[in-house]
Amino acid sequence: MKPDTKNSGMKERRKAAPLARALDQSEDVQIKVEEAAEDLSTVNATLKHDPATTGAQRREVKQALAKSAEIEVKVQECSDELETVNNALTEELDERADLEHQLSRSKTALSASRAQEKQSRHDALYDGVTGLSNMTLFKNRLDNALSQAQRHDWRLAVMFIDLDEFKSINDRYGHDVGDRVLQAVARRLEALVRGGDTVGRRGGDEFLFLMLEAKDEANAVNFASVLIERIGEACEVDGASLTVSSSVGIALYPEDGRTAQELLKHADLAMYAAKQQRKGVVLHSQMPPE
Repeated sequence: MKPDTKNSGMKERRKAAPLARALDQSEDVQIKVEEAAEDLSTVNATLKHDPATTGAQRREVKQALAKSAEIEVKVQECSDELETVNNALTEELDERADLEHQLSRSKTALSASRAQEKQSRHDALYDGVTGLSNMTLFKNRLDNALSQAQRHDWRLAVMFIDLDEFKSINDRYGHDVGDRVLQAVARRLEALVRGGDTVGRRGGDEFLFLMLEAKDEANAVNFASVLIERIGEACEVDGASLTVSSSVGIALYPEDGRTAQELLKHADLAMYAAKQQRKGVVLHSQMPPE
């Protein structure tokens, strides 16, 4: 059975965009105008003859005048069709402008959504005051570091850092000043990060430091002493010179624990021992058995 090419062609024309249809119609109008111009040229040529010469010429003039009337009708039709084309073009351009506006709004909304998603991911992994890794991200990095340490037989150290008597700064100067001191401490800790080390904030005035490739206990203690020295440098805030001391507890892998939970717990216990004993740094291995 042969396909119905006529109906198929009609369907395709119905599917054509309004702008394409309008342009096709504009071409039709142009053809009609050109035909009218040729007819009018013929009429003008006929009218140039002297109508009083012969009867035959008078008949030609009458026919020319009648043709001129037909041309006027055709020109009016062309004018009406051209107005339809212009209306169609205007409608199409308005629709396209509306679509472009909607597309622009969609792009803006998508951009805002992506920015919000990025901000949400950042808020879920980083501390809002200092910008350091929060506990979620720190634990994730500690888990990854432990996997590498187990595979390559490396030693690492988890350091629990607490600022001594930080509450007095908040009480005397306010939380805004206290936050700026925390931010200064965070930048100093970040400056000591080496390679795959990680520094994070546990909350309040407590920080965490993951030291990779800790050679031995002495190496870890010496590095913790550097942390304490840097933290103890004066912070200039609104004309006030503020200083804070700190206490550090250290848990080593694999001696003091083989999991993130064990190492964090033992570093926390060692930190409290350091605060109570005012020793600055305490290794979990130096504490009496629980």
